Amino acid sequence: MGLMDTLKGWFGKAKEAAGDVGEKAAPMVDKAKEFAGDAVEKARDVAEDIGEKAEETFEKAKDFVEDKVDDLRGKGEEVAGGAAETAGETAEAVEETKDTIEGQ
Repeated sequence: MGLMDTLKGWFGKAKEAAGDVGEKAAPMVDKAKEFAGDAVEKARDVAEDIGEKAEETFEKAKDFVEDKVDDLRGKGEEVAGGAAETAGETAEAVEETKDTIEGQ
């Protein structure tokens, strides 16, 4: 019976020690949960800020590109108009030259 009493004593002490550890660990677990919750909240805030800034940057880039496209379209229309005018003048000059050659 002495062996059984010794084993029961050891297991009793181990069970008691485990309970003590659990009690001592509980506040640390609570602090860890609180810290994790704060970290998740901060991460969400940062992600939201990044998303808003990305959206603002995208809008600025889109506006910039639209302005440049409008500028290029205007310049293209100027060039096309100038080319059409030059082509018309060239056609007139060719016609005059043709008439001159045929009249000789």
